[in-house]
Amino acid sequence: MTRLSSRFEDALTFATRLHDGQYRKATATPYIAHLLAVASLVLEQGGSEDQAIAALLHDAIEDQGHKVTLEEIRQRFGETVAQIVDGCTDATGGLPKPPWRERKQAFIAYLRDAPAAVRLVAAADKLHNARTILNDYRRVGEAVWERFNGGRNGTLWYYRALVETLHMVGPTPLVQELDRVVSELERLAFAAENGGA
Repeated sequence: MTRLSSRFEDALTFATRLHDGQYRKATATPYIAHLLAVASLVLEQGGSEDQAIAALLHDAIEDQGHKVTLEEIRQRFGETVAQIVDGCTDATGGLPKPPWRERKQAFIAYLRDAPAAVRLVAAADKLHNARTILNDYRRVGEAVWERFNGGRNGTLWYYRALVETLHMVGPTPLVQELDRVVSELERLAFAAENGGA
């Protein structure tokens, strides 16, 4: 049974302040909603406090690297949290970022041998993202793809590649749910491409 201490509260406050003013793509949803959802999924799967803290901070370097460093996260929350955050980061926040497809391919390759804690947080992150894309697709249809650097084909490729890679290294309830969500998103997208659902 995971017990949360003041470290988790500190991480929640830190993440809320760090992402203040940031919203989910093309929405009015504060970004902290995503971080809370990912932490919740990690905890529901029996994750540790360190893993839940890393879930709250998993986008800190990638999205807010100009405000925080991995070393600061290490000093505030410990080595384990820093290693998970680093493992979930596909870009350091520095400029220029590598091209989108190159970054995603490198992240998928890394996941094959990543520590289990990184795969847990990454799977929770991708599951919440996929659920959000699916919900938004049901609301706005094909326009949803305009939000993503990879567009329709790149985004669908990326999520299917994530599912296949995570299944390969060990299917878990999160990965199985991710597969179901991605499959439904593919079904709707391909039905729209072929003229109807």
